[in-house]
Amino acid sequence: MKLMELIEQSFQKTSPLVENLHVLAIQDTTELNYQAHANRTTGLGTVGNGTDKGFFMHPMLTLEADTGACLGLSGLKIWARHREDGRNYQHLPIEEKESYRWLEVAEQAKKNLSKAAMVTIIADRESDIYEEWARIPDAKTHVLTRVCRDRALAESGTLYAAIDQMPVQDVYSVDVPARPNKRSAHVAQLALRFDRVSIKRPRKCKGEDLPETLELTVIDVRELAQSVVGNEEPIHWRLFTTHRVDTIEQARQVVDWYRFRWMIEQLFRTLKKQGLDLESSQLEQGESLMKLAVLAVQVAVTTLQLVLSREGRAEQPISVVFNQKEIVLLTVLLGQYEGRTVKQENPHRKNQLAWASWIIARIGGWKGYGSESPPGPITMLRGLREFATLYKGWSLHNEMCA
Repeated sequence: MKLMELIEQSFQKTSPLVENLHVLAIQDTTELNYQAHANRTTGLGTVGNGTDKGFFMHPMLTLEADTGACLGLSGLKIWARHREDGRNYQHLPIEEKESYRWLEVAEQAKKNLSKAAMVTIIADRESDIYEEWARIPDAKTHVLTRVCRDRALAESGTLYAAIDQMPVQDVYSVDVPARPNKRSAHVAQLALRFDRVSIKRPRKCKGEDLPETLELTVIDVRELAQSVVGNEEPIHWRLFTTHRVDTIEQARQVVDWYRFRWMIEQLFRTLKKQGLDLESSQLEQGESLMKLAVLAVQVAVTTLQLVLSREGRAEQPISVVFNQKEIVLLTVLLGQYEGRTVKQENPHRKNQLAWASWIIARIGGWKGYGSESPPGPITMLRGLREFATLYKGWSLHNEMCA
């Protein structure tokens, strides 16, 4: 199967699940580094440091806005970087820049999410691109991105100065998860500002379809000094969005949607060394490695679906991930992992994905009770691998006995 066909196949499960929902479509880029065997591998390009060999992957992860349930992929781009010496990439039209991926995958997602009631495309600072703000939003598609740079405003002055003059409209607390080498888990006190602003088109932006100004909502979230842990960097998010925000509740909601961006980092973590260890592959053709990456990201998405469904809040059907034969085996395996007390039983209904998530986590080594923390991506991935092995043996046994 060709690479593009494999990529298109990765969206097939997602499209029916989004019907009439408001979905969050979260995009980001990760690099896959194969420098360890670059001397015998063809079809690679340079990665972030400019010398090592590998390629880039840019997925669009789709969640249900109300529950955070993972619905699958709605966009994906994979490419090897090949730069020409002496070419001035900064002054190229956006369509010829690598940064065009933010628009390209957003358009891809809009097509695959056409049945959704509303789509909010979320990204970090690299996606703060004037052309994206001008071209991607439509009647049911919004954009939510962290601000990358200070911008000139339509009337006068600059964005950052204008934000600093905005009054604090709310102070509230949120639980912040730990991020390795960056931030400790803690309760952050956040000061909230928001307003509408009109930004000017940058001089370098060319294109007849680009308006001279764009009106956006800006939301500023700053952590108060008293909740910062030690010498860690306080939280400070400046967010642009096309959503209209008139109330404190609406502003908080947009911030909560942006906080779901963390999920795509969990996806990448599952792909890399701690999980699937995709960069350890010894395949010697770039296209083969790219195909493997497409298959791997689908496994990582399934892992994330199980992690996010583990509490049973989203009420996702088990058929989102498992077919009928797999459900039969899960039922057989359940007896090995449930205990004799109510506390040791699977607490979820059998037709729910949370029921399967409990079993897969137990297969992956989670105890299922006591003070142990909830199962994360690595535990779920371990359980999925073991379940795949069990399913293969169980299917072979059934065929031999038929």
